Amino acid sequence: MAVEGGLKCIKYLVFFFNFIFWLCGLALIVVGVLVQVSLHNELLIDDASASGAPILLIALGVIVFLIAFFGCCGAWKENFCMLSTFAVLMSLIIIAEIAAAILGYIYSGKVTNVVKDSLADMISKYNTSSPEFRDTVDKLQQELKCCGVNSSRDWRDFYPGEDTVPDSCCITKSKDCGKGTMIDAAKVFQKGCQEAVVTLLENNVQWIIIAAIVVAVLQLLGVVFACLLMKGIRSGYEVM
Repeated sequence: MAVEGGLKCIKYLVFFFNFIFWLCGLALIVVGVLVQVSLHNELLIDDASASGAPILLIALGVIVFLIAFFGCCGAWKENFCMLSTFAVLMSLIIIAEIAAAILGYIYSGKVTNVVKDSLADMISKYNTSSPEFRDTVDKLQQELKCCGVNSSRDWRDFYPGEDTVPDSCCITKSKDCGKGTMIDAAKVFQKGCQEAVVTLLENNVQWIIIAAIVVAVLQLLGVVFACLLMKGIRSGYEVM
């Protein structure tokens, strides 16, 4: 027996919410990949623990993507079994997302140390690494308008005794502009990159938390509507 009356509206709402979840799953995958690439290729963070959050985002994205597709089919076909499976799996996803948020909050206290260690490695490897690595370091300093880990003085071993920093530390970049200008605030960025990177990560985390809350609310509504639709379908079968 097909779903009648007001339950038809719920059916289409379940289908609509699942389509949104499908898009959200796809978005989580994309965001996870972008964060992973940014951490390792742009922010030069090599600490393996830093990959936990983006990998978790990708995994959740794949799962949500598949479950949402399952929910769409269940709603469209008015299949009680598929809808009940969707409701259970989506409830587990919501619990997993809450756990991930708690872990993210706990991990946030380690961000400063992870960034500091990664940036220290960045400086120590600058002279001996590939041109691509140096280009990435230069791009980081220019885009974030920073120099060194805590200050431009962190480059004191760049050319010992010459008070020289990479040209990417210069406010106005030009060839050899960093020579003898380490502590010249008029020519070289004095702010360290640790503060700039941590601020950037914290700002991005805030947006991710807001997005996660919105998605969780939508997921909860989807589960509620799926349960209402299941009740209607079950009642229909009982009437038969």
